Amino acid sequence: MPLSDPTEREPLHRRRYVFDGYRRADGLWDIEGRIVDTKAYTFANTDRGTIPAGEPLHEMAVRLTLDDDFTIRDIEAATDHGPFTVCPGATATYRALIGHSVGAGWRRTLRKVAGGWDGCTHITELLGAMGTVAFQTIGPARAKRAGDSGGDGERGLIGTCHAFRRDGPVVRRQWPEHATPPDGEET
Repeated sequence: MPLSDPTEREPLHRRRYVFDGYRRADGLWDIEGRIVDTKAYTFANTDRGTIPAGEPLHEMAVRLTLDDDFTIRDIEAATDHGPFTVCPGATATYRALIGHSVGAGWRRTLRKVAGGWDGCTHITELLGAMGTVAFQTIGPARAKRAGDSGGDGERGLIGTCHAFRRDGPVVRRQWPEHATPPDGEET
């Protein structure tokens, strides 16, 4: 269901995320993400002078290279636009993620490795969402390569959201052995 019609309003800020997942020819996986923030008005900026309406205030990109086990084999971060001339200096911090795994505790790893003044809030936020994109890219492709329909691989999602609630219709249909009866039903 779409959102209701909004009250009359004036656009001020737009944030766009774009994510893409790729299988590489060498057997590794690239997950790429980009964040772009723009304003609907022109404003003064100490480091960049005047930033016209629609020109990115923030534009950062990341390429995360993973193996089949979701271990980071390489990472590249870039700041194409930032509000301060020092912003691109944070990108090298993310090289410290090489060897870490994308999985349980991913956001905690990001805070530990790149949180604080060595990192960039926007790049770290982008990387957090890239973990989900990695699973949506690599998981189904690995299952297909193994000849699995992928139906069993989704069991790890049980209990993680409304659709995958243990007493809901999706889990009862897809994984009845893991389902619990809805409230009020007998077992």
